[in-house]
Amino acid sequence: MENDADHLAMLQDYYAAHSVLPPYSTIMSLVGFKSKSPVAALVARLKLQGFLESTPEKRLKPGRRFFDRPIHDSVRAGFPSPAGDMRHDTLTIDEYLVSHPSRTVLVTVKGDSMTGAGILPGDTVVVEKRAAANVGDMVIAIVDNEFTLKTLGREKGKFVLIPANPAYPVIRPKGDLEIFGVAVGQFRKYK
Repeated sequence: MENDADHLAMLQDYYAAHSVLPPYSTIMSLVGFKSKSPVAALVARLKLQGFLESTPEKRLKPGRRFFDRPIHDSVRAGFPSPAGDMRHDTLTIDEYLVSHPSRTVLVTVKGDSMTGAGILPGDTVVVEKRAAANVGDMVIAIVDNEFTLKTLGREKGKFVLIPANPAYPVIRPKGDLEIFGVAVGQFRKYK
């Protein structure tokens, strides 16, 4: 039982590599058990904790907590602070960034008009599709049949799109301005 976290990590790595959870026989060799009964006990414990579930066909699948990631103490970006490996909570990235899965899309950013907001070319923006937005929201808008990521503003009673890079002008649509969605988060993968 004390190794359940390590065994779960092995299952998570297996799932990341193969997009499926292994059968009991593979779990047995993966975690180093000599028979299937300890595998069954491990699976039962992980099911009770919400990490695993069974499909109607009795195959294993990720449970609601399978993709939880530990949140460690904060880290300073300035001067170093004492190191600690204390975990306070867990977080599932989808639960944190995606409130409405059926209306959420991921958009890859091209261009540098939002660098002042910390959004760089190649970043992925999490967008909740909706037709309405508030002034100050970062939106994906359609202007002249082209998509753009900007902050929604208002000038003289009309909506404008404000870049976060002084090299780019404010977009003042002459025709229709359609809101595709509101950016609710972003992420990037370092190489």
